[in-house]
Amino acid sequence: MPDSDRIQYCNHCGEQVLLQTPPGDNRNRHVCARCGRIQYQNPKVVCGCLPVWQERILLCRRAIEPRKGLWTLPAGFLENDETIQHGAARETMEEACAEIVKQTLYGIYSLPQINQVYIMFRAELTGENNFSPGAETLEARLFQESEIPWQELAFRVIRLTLQRYLSERKSGAFTVAINNIL
Repeated sequence: MPDSDRIQYCNHCGEQVLLQTPPGDNRNRHVCARCGRIQYQNPKVVCGCLPVWQERILLCRRAIEPRKGLWTLPAGFLENDETIQHGAARETMEEACAEIVKQTLYGIYSLPQINQVYIMFRAELTGENNFSPGAETLEARLFQESEIPWQELAFRVIRLTLQRYLSERKSGAFTVAINNIL
């Protein structure tokens, strides 16, 4: 485990933790030397949305790192106490000031090398002009398929989601993808 991933102190009592295999477990964990609480490290869940209006797709140009200045679908980390659907809708509102309807699960992508799981939804915008850049967005815009800035997309999962959507849109038969991006 890299030093940057090493937990130093218990998040419950503040005591130093030890790297050891707890009884009944099969891998090393950070275990508190005082209270015995295990400090689990789990992947972050990213929720996002592929918002459409008729034949156009809403993309956002990022105003923040990572990948500042590049285009993406609205997405971000799931917050505690919210559902994945609410997280995707919230991120769409935060990044594009846009409300969505008819949310449908569209893809689940595991990115184990960066400890993330993306959950993407398809959805419809509530109106053609019902969006604008949010605080984390430089520009929000509807794109026809021929206008998508493929060379300026921020993340591989966004590219894969868009490519699959555009392919499936031709037949109208949408599937739920479960992919590993290694």
